[in-house]
Amino acid sequence: MPIRGASISFLLLASLLLASFAAAQSTQDPDRSAPRPLSADSNKPSPGIATLTIPAGSRVPLSLKQAISTKTAKDGDPVYAETAFPFVVNERVVIPAGTYIQGKIERAKRGGHVKGRAELLIHFTSMIYPSGYTVLLGGSVENTPGAEKTSMKDSEGTIRQDSDAGKKVKTTAEGATTGAVIGAVTGGGKGAGIGAGIGGVAGLAAGMISRGADVRLEPGASIEMEIQREVTVDASRITSRREVIVRNE
Repeated sequence: MPIRGASISFLLLASLLLASFAAAQSTQDPDRSAPRPLSADSNKPSPGIATLTIPAGSRVPLSLKQAISTKTAKDGDPVYAETAFPFVVNERVVIPAGTYIQGKIERAKRGGHVKGRAELLIHFTSMIYPSGYTVLLGGSVENTPGAEKTSMKDSEGTIRQDSDAGKKVKTTAEGATTGAVIGAVTGGGKGAGIGAGIGGVAGLAAGMISRGADVRLEPGASIEMEIQREVTVDASRITSRREVIVRNE
């Protein structure tokens, strides 16, 4: 009987030791089933999150929020615009109206005195949803239907002022005509010829002194932005919480 009692005591002690060891192991080892933290890159939704994709080449209509002119603009100046209409992909709104678009001026060039037209290059870099959700993007200007006397120069999205060579020719011609009239009054036919030559030179000089017209975009001007590379967004963060509450009421 003493031996049997000792055996039972030994088994109980061993069981207690094993239980203590198991508890210690469960405290030290992290639970593998615990949720993983979200991706460090806030611009890329974490795995398992519902996403929507804006394809490269998509064109989004914007409304410019400030005036821009090559007369005063400098490389690196910020540009602010706003989506003018909801942008839909596969019957889902991926960019609501009123989404802010931010960018910067990559190059601003004034028109030359003799040749060379004014040019403006803008690149869009980020998109801020009404909910505050911010997404990085690469966007360029595809068209400027809201700007007069401008055209697109290249695939980069350079906006170029239309040529004003005709205006300078008109200035020279007007100077020649004015000189001819003055010459005719003061010296007859010979004076008209001399006056025309002098007036023409004066008109040409005036045209050379003046610069070509600047590219100018007014506040509210319509701009068409082209998405240069595919953009993936978190579908749950597109709509603000306030919009969700209003929609459910």
